[in-house]
Amino acid sequence: MRIGELSERTGVARRLLRYYEEQGLIVSERCANGYRSYDVRLVDRVLQIRGLLDAGLPTRIIRQILPCLDKPRRIVISEATPDMIALLEAELHRMNRRVECLARNRDAIAEYLEEVRIYARADAA
Repeated sequence: MRIGELSERTGVARRLLRYYEEQGLIVSERCANGYRSYDVRLVDRVLQIRGLLDAGLPTRIIRQILPCLDKPRRIVISEATPDMIALLEAELHRMNRRVECLARNRDAIAEYLEEVRIYARADAA
């Protein structure tokens, strides 16, 4: 598929897709006419990348952990420096805090919504 279709299917701008390619996160093939051609399996890969970026991971870390997300998994231990391990531990801790915060907010909104519904039913009666 061409870059426009990949962009449409993932909701990721063409410019970002080119950036992902420059960063080694995705690969394309060049057609005879010079256009990029992307494998359909990259739709899921781009969505994974988008999720990891949204979670705050830098592309240099995403590039290293992407093989771990493939099936079958292929973990590249040789690139796991102490600095990288520390960074991943910090990111994991930050993500866990964020998940806990989101869960608290979700629960608070659900509780508030329930109270609003009770009030609305009592008011309607």
